[in-house]
Amino acid sequence: MAAETRTGTGPRDRFRAQVRQEVKTAALRQLAEGGPEALSLNAIAKQLGMTGPALYRYFANRDSLLTDLVIDAYGDLASALSRTAEACTEDAVTRLTELGRAYRAWALAEPHRYRLLFRAPLQGYDAQSASLVEASQPAMTVLLDAVSALAEPDARVPEGAAAQFREWQERHGFEGVPEAVAARSTMLWAHLHGMVALEIEGNFTSMGIDPSFLYEAEVTDFVRSL
Repeated sequence: MAAETRTGTGPRDRFRAQVRQEVKTAALRQLAEGGPEALSLNAIAKQLGMTGPALYRYFANRDSLLTDLVIDAYGDLASALSRTAEACTEDAVTRLTELGRAYRAWALAEPHRYRLLFRAPLQGYDAQSASLVEASQPAMTVLLDAVSALAEPDARVPEGAAAQFREWQERHGFEGVPEAVAARSTMLWAHLHGMVALEIEGNFTSMGIDPSFLYEAEVTDFVRSL
């Protein structure tokens, strides 16, 4: 039994993992229904038949629960992108195009989770903490790999920006990625995020425009420009 506990596979560990998952599932429902402001540990505890103090044994506070939800969301997004990249073996153009589509599909399927990734969910919450930045790296790695197969590695990058991208790569372990590839990948992400963010907030709907055509054109034009 002691050995099981040390390896994290004992009954107590499994029970703790199960409760934590139930808490996160309930929290995601709250987020989907009312956004981050609706997140209430006391309400979750009541829903799960627990006391508030009992719930705090699993999550110290609301911020720690939010952090787990953000890390999970980054992991799911990275998995969706990785599956797409692995399935597209035809050519680099198809791979990057499909990655753009997969990014939008995940955001539309999980809008409440997508919002958690790219905006501070609550005032005072550190959305750029080291753990969250680290969690975001796998998805960016997929994008960097796809862009590197198409982008010109020696393309000129303004010196100030090149120095910043070199520092960013060194800080996060993206070794061997040309500054031009890092810059183009970041620009692509900015383009895709802008389109997706406008879509999930209903801005295109209010204009009577189907954004799918705009998004496809944006992805196609960007891929052709590499």
